[in-house]
Order: sequence, then structure tokens, then C-alpha cells
Amino acid sequence: MKLKELLDYFEQIAPNSLQESYDNSGLQVGSPGQEVSKGLICIDVTPEVMKEAISKNCDLIIAHHPLIFKGLKSITGNHYTEKVIINAIKHNIAILSLHTNLDNVQKGVNHKLGAKLGLKNIRVLLPKKGLLRKLVAFCPLSHADQVRAAIFEAGAGQIGEYDCCSFNLEGNGTFRAGQDANPFIGKKNEIHFEPEVRIETILPAYLETRVISAMIKSHPYEEVAYDVYPLENEFGRVGSGMLGELEIPLSENDFLEMLKLRLRIPCVRHTAFKGQAIKTVAFCGGSGSFLIPNAIASGAQAFVTGDLKYHQFFETENKILLADAGHYETEQFTKELLYDIVNKKFTKFALLISGVNTNPVNYF
Repeated sequence: MKLKELLDYFEQIAPNSLQESYDNSGLQVGSPGQEVSKGLICIDVTPEVMKEAISKNCDLIIAHHPLIFKGLKSITGNHYTEKVIINAIKHNIAILSLHTNLDNVQKGVNHKLGAKLGLKNIRVLLPKKGLLRKLVAFCPLSHADQVRAAIFEAGAGQIGEYDCCSFNLEGNGTFRAGQDANPFIGKKNEIHFEPEVRIETILPAYLETRVISAMIKSHPYEEVAYDVYPLENEFGRVGSGMLGELEIPLSENDFLEMLKLRLRIPCVRHTAFKGQAIKTVAFCGGSGSFLIPNAIASGAQAFVTGDLKYHQFFETENKILLADAGHYETEQFTKELLYDIVNKKFTKFALLISGVNTNPVNYF
């Protein structure tokens, strides 16, 4: 299949517009128009992963972490990134990544981690703001159901676990068709009054083009009247970190033992025990130290993440059990997540999960 088909699908699952400003998710090497038939999924694109892709005749690597984070002034092979790029071009292997955009979506990296930890009622810890739009459209009564159905099908009208959400108000619209117009109703050069419906609904900003296109296509008028307003509401389906509950509360000691078992790690760095049971858990795969205040404010008894620095352990002020389970360790299940995402849509596309452990951290 064309690589563009996969890129378009990923744009629906985890739009690139949802990645953080420092990130570089998306296509790193290759062309959207090239044919791909076999993909290798990994966390990091290392020379060892590239060797694996070549040996298994893969023409695509799907990674969590981007290969290219910073600008390159030359590609000479002096750095491992450059070596990977050279081999990718030489063997016609495309490389793409889904990083913080996959972290930020509701069914992304963190949800997978929460499920592996056996947590229930998983929801976003720090929802994003400024990602929502309100669409107001006007259409004749006779076509209101048709227009509503089209914009809902395009992705508008989703509020939490509810869909097809809208507010509708009937009134009279006026217009006068010019001499060169081709009016659906009314006569040229005469003011026309038409019973219309004002339809208000909500949509993510990244779906704006698709929703408006669907609305216009389903609308009977030659010129469609509509407004789009930016909203500052929190978008509960997109954001950083997550919260969840254990079915049975655990002691702090048993909770850390559970982390070690489920994440398959030899040790966990943590703050002092408070002597309380762990029921609500905040967590963030990878580097989530910036969420420590949010984890405390949420009322969680524990916060699990990676890459914590010495002084960040003081930030809890003994209000929460802080557990550093490792960057790679808290994101390791992303390979399974990516496999499931691709395999669900492209069942005949050959797909492999890399057998290379790219975790650069070892324990002695």
C-alpha cells in the first residue's frame, strides 16, 4: 500500500497537531507516495533496529521516539542518527514516529500503561485547553437532520462519553439572491424569508476542515452561512498524564512490588512511605515530572513516571508517593499499542514488533 494511507490513518488516531512544540512526530525519512509492504515497530530507531529491519526485509519502521529531534547540518555517519538515516535511504526504508501526539490522546501511550497496571476508570490528568471550536451553522428546516448527521459523522458533537451533541434554535433567515446567483429557494433580486435552524455544536480544532467540508457538502444552499468560534474549555479527551483506580487498595510496599512485577523492572526509585493505602494512581509514561503538582491536586495517593531528578523528589512535600519506574519501562507497551492500531485497520499489512531492547539504562 501507499505510505500515505497509513499516515492519513495515524492522523485520525493521533493527529500531529497534538504533539508538543518541542517534538518532531510524523514522517522522518521517506515519501508519502512510496509503496510499503512490511513494517517494524519499535520504541527507538537505533542502528541495531535498522539492522533488524534490513535483515527482515522491512521497508517501514514505525517508532515511538522520533529519530530526528534536532536539525541536521550534515549526514556523514558520524552520529548514530546519521548512520540510521544513511542506511534507511540506501535500503529504501521509510521511518515515521508517533510520540507526544500518541502520548496526549485518550487511548494512547498512557491509557495502555494504565491498563497494564490494572487500573480502572482511566481519564486524562491534565486536559489541554484551546483545542476546541464551536460551529454555528444555519440551514432550512427541511435539511437540518441531513446537515446535523453529516457534521456528526465528520467528528463534531463529541462531549466526553456523549456524541451527537448539539443545540438547535428555529428562526427566520433572510437573503436576497443576486443576478448571477443560483438560489436553492427564493427568487433573484427579491428579499426572501426562510424558516431556518441555528445548529450549534462542538469539535476539536484538528477536525475543523473535515467537519466544515462535510457541512457544506450536505447543505442545500449555494452559499452556506456559518461561524466558527475558538473555545477555552478543557478538552477532556486530550492531555498529559492520566488517573486511574485500583480495584483493591494496596499498601505502599505492595504497590511498588506490583509496579516491579508488571513493568518487569528490578527496582523503583520512590519517596518515603506515608503509611497510607494506594487507591487512586496518577501516571505518565516517559518524562512526567512536570505533572507532580497536578498529581497531588488530583488527590491521588501515588504518581508513577520516569526520568525524575533528585530535587524533584522534594516537590511532593510528603503529600504523595512518587515512583520513578523508568522512561523506557513506562513506555515499553507502546509497541503493542502501535501494533494493535495498525493491525486493526490494515489486516493484510505485514507487521512485526522489534525484538531489540533499545533501553539504554541497565541495572547492576
